[in-house]
Amino acid sequence: MKKHCTAILLAGGRGSRMGAEIPKQFMEVGGKPLIAYALEAVERSAILDDCILVTATEDTERMRRTVLDRFPSEKVLAIAPAGSERCFSVANGIRALTEIQGSCDAGSGGTDVLFVLDGARPFLTEEILQRCYESVLQYGSGVAAVRSKDTVRIADENGFVTSTPVRSSVWNIQTPQAFFYLEIRDAYESMLKAYEGKEPKDITDDACVYERFVSKTVHLTEGSYENLKVTTPEDLALMEQILKKSNKA
Repeated sequence: MKKHCTAILLAGGRGSRMGAEIPKQFMEVGGKPLIAYALEAVERSAILDDCILVTATEDTERMRRTVLDRFPSEKVLAIAPAGSERCFSVANGIRALTEIQGSCDAGSGGTDVLFVLDGARPFLTEEILQRCYESVLQYGSGVAAVRSKDTVRIADENGFVTSTPVRSSVWNIQTPQAFFYLEIRDAYESMLKAYEGKEPKDITDDACVYERFVSKTVHLTEGSYENLKVTTPEDLALMEQILKKSNKA
């Protein structure tokens, strides 16, 4: 029997590197807001049962008016407030899910598997979601990633190379990042206690939280080079190229 899967969909960034007047998730691309692409992927997915959408408190009304009213989603359970850092946004999303589910735990009507998604990744596919889901069932975690196309060098603070990893062992991490819900929920609770009043500079994604506070090794699964995260104007141009190519297909 399929496990109950919930997504935390992050759309709380300010898009400073995009240089736009509005947060990038609200930018119109191909006739709809950037965040709508990820929302539609969630809506049509047979893997994901529901979703917590995370956005800045001041953008909540705009999210409802300019996105959810235009692109309704039956899977969005709630809109949670974004935090000052990505990890705090995820924690807020988990807290909102816990409040909705109350005492329901995994296997008793609650979420079994939690996915964390970037709202700025417009080309999420069902195949990637399926691979992450199967990875969680087999290994306890499933983090989408692609092998690095470039040689990577590690340098010191002065720019001198200190080591060169074998390229075949280097992966570029993406989302989705999926885990058994109870494990990642408890890991985030531990993280909040450990970083209370501190800046979590060494926590860059959910895999970091899992590794540190669950103390298990993360399993990588194949993502896609087209599963790009739109962060800069160059990424936006690439997204438009991919959309044009797919419309011609």
